[in-house]
Amino acid sequence: MIANLFRRVTRAGIISGLASLALLLLNAAPSASTEQQPAQPLVMDLKLDGEVEPVLATYIDEGIAEAARRNASLVLITMDTPGGLSDSMKDIIQHILGSPVPVAVYVGPTGARGASAGFFILLSADVAAMAPGTRTGAASPIIAIGGFTIGVDETLRKKIMNDAMAFLRSYSEKRGRNAKLAETAVTDARAFTETESLDGKLIDYVESTPEQLLRDLNGKTLTRFDGTKTTLALTNYQRASFELSARQKFLARIVEPDMFFLLLILGTLGLYAEFTHPGAVVPGVVGGICAVLALYAMHLLPVNVAGVLLIVIAVTLFVLEAKYTSHGILLGGGVFSMVFGAIFLIRSPLTAGGVSLGMAFAVTLPFAGLSVFLMRLVLRSRRWKPAVGVEEMLTEQGVATDGLKGGVEGLIRIHGETWRAVAQHDVPAGEAVRVLRIEGLKLHVVAASAQNVAKTSG
Repeated sequence: MIANLFRRVTRAGIISGLASLALLLLNAAPSASTEQQPAQPLVMDLKLDGEVEPVLATYIDEGIAEAARRNASLVLITMDTPGGLSDSMKDIIQHILGSPVPVAVYVGPTGARGASAGFFILLSADVAAMAPGTRTGAASPIIAIGGFTIGVDETLRKKIMNDAMAFLRSYSEKRGRNAKLAETAVTDARAFTETESLDGKLIDYVESTPEQLLRDLNGKTLTRFDGTKTTLALTNYQRASFELSARQKFLARIVEPDMFFLLLILGTLGLYAEFTHPGAVVPGVVGGICAVLALYAMHLLPVNVAGVLLIVIAVTLFVLEAKYTSHGILLGGGVFSMVFGAIFLIRSPLTAGGVSLGMAFAVTLPFAGLSVFLMRLVLRSRRWKPAVGVEEMLTEQGVATDGLKGGVEGLIRIHGETWRAVAQHDVPAGEAVRVLRIEGLKLHVVAASAQNVAKTSG
């Protein structure tokens, strides 16, 4: 009887447990199906605006990595660039070719360009598109040393051209683009409108807006650089902008030619003021910081040696103006030298960028005035009498308190203090004496009246 009761209880427990498990599975089924629903497609927006330089290359690289981390469906790079540095261009292209997320490069808005390095970047993308009224091309490599465009012999020129064309062919052919036509942008510096680029099979689309481009790309199958195929599902997509970080914005700002020139001059002026007026502290600190930032920018920018030399000559002329009377000739020469130095300072052969004329004059004129003023203060201070210490008493006048006998040490009062003093001749009590020299804590004096008589007779 007990055994029968145990079997009934066990059977009831098993049935109850199975029922609870079935109910749990039924309740969990909707959540599982919900998790399997595809997420909303994500398009990561990047902007390649301005010269292609290391800071901008780092930003593009980080944006592509962020798109991969967030499983984005597409990276859309909106580009407007006159070109830039070849090393930064190659870095961007390598990350585009190796991106796990398809990359579309769109030259826009209307009036934008993807010239020089931008042309290479445009053709490296999975999808190349341009807005109406844009252009690309003009990608001939130029060699510059110290900011000067230089001529090269025929052999070296061929090597440079062939290397650039081989690099362009290495990925444009795999992208299914017209490599032969693309090479003319290198060999002949040829440029193309958006219509010419589309007809010549350099790009894939001409679209008025990025939104129109994304609508046309929905459902398209792309052949990636590694040969795999990807179908873009961009229905009900969301767009996320990847912006420059605060650090990148700051670095991108200081590598601008105008800002670089301003930092260079502020650094020079601050250090100059500190050296000529030791202990001022603030000019030295500010000048040191500006000088370091200018050196960082100089490392990234194509600096012209002639521009640097002209600025050095200008500073030298300002110093000489303070020392010699030239009726403004040295000052004027220094102003012209610094203005031309600013204009020649940064000259990128790819972009023709440099310090603006307005910035050159706005910085040069105050710098010239302050430099001459500070140097004149230094020269004038060398003629000042010492204001502290025993040296200040030289030629000062005191009073013989109890009188002085020739060659015998006595006491005088000077500056409200009593000092031991020696005179060569007798000096009556209460008579004025003048200090000739100082020997330790003993003063050598002479009667003021006797010194005045000697000067009169002389």
